[in-house]
Amino acid sequence: MKFIKTKIKDLIILEPTVFGDKRGYFLESYNKDKLEEILGKVSFVQDNESKSSKGVLRGLHFQKPPFDQAKLVRCIEGKVLDVVVDLRNGSKTYGQHTAIELSSENKKQLFVPCGFAHGFLVLSESAIFAYKVDNKYAPEYDAGICWNDPILNIQWGFDESQIIVSKKDSKLPFFSEFKSPFTI
Repeated sequence: MKFIKTKIKDLIILEPTVFGDKRGYFLESYNKDKLEEILGKVSFVQDNESKSSKGVLRGLHFQKPPFDQAKLVRCIEGKVLDVVVDLRNGSKTYGQHTAIELSSENKKQLFVPCGFAHGFLVLSESAIFAYKVDNKYAPEYDAGICWNDPILNIQWGFDESQIIVSKKDSKLPFFSEFKSPFTI
């Protein structure tokens, strides 16, 4: 497995080694020892999975401390544009984002540390998205920022009229209204 640094410190792309033949393929999607060698101690407590149709955007979500979550995300079936925004006060990249295509074809994963908002847009007809988290879900600490905030200027690559968001996500605050609970 290759670990690829991004322009944002601590945000890591994982590219597995895929062994394929006429029967199909095999890959190691998670290895605690290898991950901790690069990132330090990580203890995932829950696996989550969602299925969404084309144009569905989920995010930009995070949980506030003390229930903030690091995530290891991947797209098992289909293709998504995965986006993370650095919300860590004191970070040189505060307010900046990274976007990466995750798909069943490229099999890449993304490690999203605590202190980031995360979201994804389904680019294929449908997608199955899976992720591990290192803290339990706590609804009262659930938060987010608006996916189409002009300050963030995220290029989703879709006409806004074709993007489908939940009622909850359509009411998230803009970045300029946001006071980050995260500090480096």
